[in-house]
Amino acid sequence: MSREDIEKMRELAPRDIVRELDRYVIGQAQAKRAVAIALRNRWRRQMVPEPLREEIAPKNIIMIGPTGVGKTEIARRLARLAHAPFIKVEASKFTEVGYVGRDVESMIRDLTELAVKMERDDAKVRVQEDLDKRVFERLLDLLLAAPADEAAAGAEKRSRAALAADLRAGALEDRLVEVETSESIVNMQIYGLHGAPEEAMGPLKDLLDGIEGAFPKRQSKQKVPVKEARKIALQEIQAQLIDRADVAGRAIERVEQSGIVFIDEIDKIAGRESSGHAPDVSRGGVQRDLLPIVEGSTVPTKHGMVRTDHILFIAAGAFSVRKPSDLIPELQGRFPIRVELQALTRADFERILVEPQSSLITQYRALLETEGVAVDFDAEAIAEIAGMAEKVNAEAENIGARRLHTVMEKLLEELSFSAPEIADQSVRITRAYVRERLADLVASEDLSRFIL
Repeated sequence: MSREDIEKMRELAPRDIVRELDRYVIGQAQAKRAVAIALRNRWRRQMVPEPLREEIAPKNIIMIGPTGVGKTEIARRLARLAHAPFIKVEASKFTEVGYVGRDVESMIRDLTELAVKMERDDAKVRVQEDLDKRVFERLLDLLLAAPADEAAAGAEKRSRAALAADLRAGALEDRLVEVETSESIVNMQIYGLHGAPEEAMGPLKDLLDGIEGAFPKRQSKQKVPVKEARKIALQEIQAQLIDRADVAGRAIERVEQSGIVFIDEIDKIAGRESSGHAPDVSRGGVQRDLLPIVEGSTVPTKHGMVRTDHILFIAAGAFSVRKPSDLIPELQGRFPIRVELQALTRADFERILVEPQSSLITQYRALLETEGVAVDFDAEAIAEIAGMAEKVNAEAENIGARRLHTVMEKLLEELSFSAPEIADQSVRITRAYVRERLADLVASEDLSRFIL
């Protein structure tokens, strides 16, 4: 973990973390407290002397609750708050080693790729000033080497200062310059694997990338406008300024010290094989493969070896059919913190519609404002929308806050369709408006099942 990250986390007390999460997720105070403590413990661990620091393992969390109550959103917002590498995976997508499908180590490889991208972006910011200066000088060199146009081929070239002034003003964007580009002399193409799954193609692509990188590049020259030459120069100079090995090293450290893996649908792999049956590759086998990753092991990636000892794992599941105790005991022990998220009520739906920073009401208002249509929602209309969402969840399938998306989309369908024709008008959404468009759908159980 970098010094900058440590300093940022020093300012994030658990109460501040919960307050920040409250801006995006309604309710679920117990889950917010649990993740806030887990995040703060990361900073505390960095403050502990070295011999003991290595012994302090993260306290992984299991979130138990129905779909659509905020489990994923809490974990995602936590990662953004800490500027930490974050990945969400579904436990049901993994298979036991030896079977076709994704293995559990792929989550660490994907997390490392994400961290490399984050570190590369941070490196670009650090070198941006030097990068802009070098690209500008490169373009000036190219312009000085090229005549202004065909008629002036024999004329004396303009001074560097005059060209620099025009280049800054954007007056030379279409001027042609000659640039030198490089491309691999090896054209690696894979035949016969069209439609192959990603898990089969990934390692093969990594191998071919390594082989291709060992061969020299073919140099070629071409004439392009200055605006295209800028992109070519930017990529070339950026590669010179940013050390790939340093980026990979920083990324691995970032994953090891602050990475967060969110394992959804862990209840789908709960359960153990019974005697007399073939192994279930989506249950007990996956749990056994997942165990060493969670308890701490070393995973090989294309950027280097990654230790998982201090990665924070947050698992989640509805556990409506199975219980956390149906997981194998060793895996249960690696998730010592369990929090239960509550099903959402009508009052929660009302708050979700208006309180979060990017609430659904705010989103729809902004979308329709692009067409010049001002939309205003009455408090009674919001209460009616929340009530209808709760009713459909109770009678059909409880999908939590996601039901609000389908209800809102159906409510504003006609307005969204005709918005370009009623520009520069105001529309007030009242309780009567809501009932007129949704009452029949909500009243009919069959219609609400298939439409809402």
